[in-house]
Amino acid sequence: MNTLYFIRGLPSSGKSTFANLLSDGFNIAYHEADHYMLDSEGNYSFDVDKLYFCHEACFAAASKDLEEGRDTIVSNTSTTEKEIEKYQELAAYFGARFVSIIVENRHGNSSVHNVPELTMDKMRKRFSVKL
Repeated sequence: MNTLYFIRGLPSSGKSTFANLLSDGFNIAYHEADHYMLDSEGNYSFDVDKLYFCHEACFAAASKDLEEGRDTIVSNTSTTEKEIEKYQELAAYFGARFVSIIVENRHGNSSVHNVPELTMDKMRKRFSVKL
């Protein structure tokens, strides 16, 4: 049985770093919406107008990997239960385990994506954890 590892947390929490460690160490497919914000030279440039497309592309890539029977990592902020449910349903559809991992910023990193503090505060307030 394959597994969908869903890594979530606020910007600068270390989601991408952790996902890279897992994917490299265990040869697991790895996707995140931010991957679709990179230009041809690998430079990140946030564009709110591309956000929906980026999330849909991430979901489609994860779907393809699960369909092919591959273990898959998705790393996105995903502050609400609704954002998580879509991936839980995807895992169930393909008969995969679903593992949710929350990464916290206890190391004091600042956002590499220059997320404004007001936006970070809004994200903190809506971040939902279902235990």
